[in-house]
Amino acid sequence: MYAIIETGGKQYKVSEGDTIAVEKLSVKQGEQVVFERILHLSTDGTVKIGQPYVEGCTVKGTVLSHERARKVVVVKYRPRKNYRRERGHRQWFSLVKIDKIEIEKTS
Repeated sequence: MYAIIETGGKQYKVSEGDTIAVEKLSVKQGEQVVFERILHLSTDGTVKIGQPYVEGCTVKGTVLSHERARKVVVVKYRPRKNYRRERGHRQWFSLVKIDKIEIEKTS
């Protein structure tokens, strides 16, 4: 079973037990987070595709830590003009362990 979720403007394919790095979430370390924007759900040969989201499905995970990515260096340079600028940036992200993909039972 796997699901495709949307968070932070990006899409992630997740299964139970996976650890993913997403854009920083405003949840404290060790707390649970619920993703409700499920775009695609695949279970035992059954596929549900949302329009835009799958109804009655959530993905629950636990925030393991908040960290910073490797530095990205941006260099600006103009030849023959003595113009050189260098700037670095480290983006924050959250490590999330996927605990459970929950499907609401419909009778």
